[in-house]
Formats: sequence, structure tokens, C-alpha cells
Amino acid sequence: MESSYGGAPVIGPHFSALANGSVTDKVTPDMAHLIHPYWNQFPAMDPMWNKILTTYMIMIGCISWCGNGVVIYIFSTTKSLRTPANLLVINLALSDFGMMVVNTPMMGINLYFQTWIWGPGGCDAYAALGSAFGCSSIWSMCMISLDRYNVIVLGMAGRPMTIKLALMKIAFIWAMGSVWTLSPIFGWSRYVPEGNLTSCGIDYLERNWNYRSYLIFYTIFVYYIPLFLICYSYWFIIAAVSAHEKAMREQAKKMNVKSLRSSEDADKSAEGKLAKVALVTITLWFVAWTPYTIINMAGLFKFEGLTPLNTIWGACFAKSAACYNPIVYGISHPKYRVALKEKCPCCVFGKVDDGKAAASDSTSQATTNEAESKA
Repeated sequence: MESSYGGAPVIGPHFSALANGSVTDKVTPDMAHLIHPYWNQFPAMDPMWNKILTTYMIMIGCISWCGNGVVIYIFSTTKSLRTPANLLVINLALSDFGMMVVNTPMMGINLYFQTWIWGPGGCDAYAALGSAFGCSSIWSMCMISLDRYNVIVLGMAGRPMTIKLALMKIAFIWAMGSVWTLSPIFGWSRYVPEGNLTSCGIDYLERNWNYRSYLIFYTIFVYYIPLFLICYSYWFIIAAVSAHEKAMREQAKKMNVKSLRSSEDADKSAEGKLAKVALVTITLWFVAWTPYTIINMAGLFKFEGLTPLNTIWGACFAKSAACYNPIVYGISHPKYRVALKEKCPCCVFGKVDDGKAAASDSTSQATTNEAESKA
């Protein structure tokens, strides 16, 4: 063991280099059995990359902590936003917030020491929690898109969202996450350090079918099925909104009037705007996570192009999905912007049309109350 590293006193784990110039030189003894031999062929990464990655992780971590924290606070404390459907939005924010709270500090410290320092148990905890929160995020987005499909496409024929139904969906989301993220801890595949060995994830390099079967099923249930359901939902949402707008324009043209919009049409337009918000959020999520899925598939099919640098950037880029959602909602969600201006005015940029929103809400509420009293 050495008492110094690079001429300075060591703070943290002590380890000796293997003197072969490999990225695995600084692996601690308790982690050696988890390192796949594939990584031995790569030289140690330039320390500048570790500094860049650390800066990137700190940046997206701060954005995610602040942004998702504000989303959770606004949605949970604003009465007009406490709807059954928005419980899914809160669950999405909790997932993103949890991922960055767990992963950012641990990975940042690993980047400082240029290897995994938290031991096998820490590797399991890091990878399992990160995977659980990521799984919860994608299935939350899937449920949000299905809810938009239910409201916009099915309309009155669809099942209305209730608190009970929303809680059942959230329970399903976390059950799905638990099944797929606890399996490696109990023997179906395993979690190992990856890339430059500062992050842990699913073992995608082992050729044993125990590992390969898990990776195949995990990718199907946590990536491809949600992707299919989301694409299916938005295909019909876009078709329904487009058909409705076309019919309104044609009818207005026949009647020689500028617009035929009623309060019901305005509601449908609002639902369409919310669908666009969710579509942008989901698109950004897949832009972030698809490279990491490709890396996993490359390992599964024994593609030799994986390097410590591109795999660690894939892992870091995937985590950036956690900071997109609050930005999208902050820019595009009218009621959220109104509440944000009231509670956190320093976080709002640009014009907020609170007068129209408030008037619309008041009119809608008055109409509902009048209908209930007549009934």
C-alpha cells in the first residue's frame, strides 16, 4: 500500500498501481473480482477527462436537484395542480430527483480518485438505485402518455383518472422498477464497475446466459415496451388533434366565420398543449438514454468498439435526462408557470399569462359548480 498518490497525502482508499498503464491500475483489491478483463487493454484516461466529467456531473446534478425539487414543491402545494394525473408528474420528478441525489455525489468522488472506491456493496446500491429511479422515470412517462391518450383520443369513452387509479399506476411503476433492479442482487446477472470504473451498472460483457438473458429481458421491459406504448399513444394523439383542428377549420370556412372554438374546444386545445409538453419531455429522455442502451446492446453482441471514454460518457449522458423535465415544464406548462411566478418568482423568465389562466380556471370552476347545483 502507498501512503501518497501523485506526491500528495491520500484522502480515502489506498491502492498501488499495477504499473501496466491500464485503466484498471487503481482498482481497489475488494473490487478486483468484479472487473471484466476486457478493460485491461485500455490505457488510463487523461486526468483532464475526469475533471470535465466531474464538472458535467456537478452541473446536471445542481440543475436536477433544484429543478425537480421546485417541481415537487409547486405541484404538491398548489391546489389547482393537485390533480390525479399530476400525481404521475410528481412521481416523475421524485424519480429524477432521487437518481441525481444518489448518483451524482458517489460518481463525483469516484472521478476524483479515478476508480470505484465504495466497495461491492456500494456498487450494488449505486447501480440498483440508479436503475430503479431510471425505470420509474420511463414508466412514469409511459403512464403520462397513456393518460393523455385516454383524455384526447378516447375522450368520454375513456376511463377517467382518479386518485385511486393514479396510485395504482404509481404502485405498478415502482413494482416494475423493484423487480428488474433487485434481480441482479439476488443472482440474475450482477452489477459491476463499467467504463473508466467510476460508475456501476449491469454486466453487459459476460457471455454467460445468466447475464445475457437478464440484459435482453431488462431492455425489452424497461426500454422497448415503454417506447412502443409511448409511440403508439402519441401517434393517435397527434392524429386526433390534427383531425379535430382540420374539421374546425373546414366548418368555420363553410360558415364564413373566423373560429368555432367553444369552451370544450379550448379544453381540447389545452390538452393538446399538455400532450406536446409530455412529448418533448419523453423525446429528451430517449435522446439521453438511447446511447446507453446502445452501449449495453454492443456489449451483449460482443462489439469491440466500446472504450472507457465512450461508455462513461454514455452513463453520464443518460443521467442528464433527470434535469430536462423541470426545464420543459417551466417553459411550457401554463398553470405551472403561474404557480411558479407566485411561489418562486426568481425562477420565472418571460411573460406569464396568469390573467387568462386564472379567468379560465374560475369560469371552468363556476360552470362545474352551477352544473352540480342544478343536478
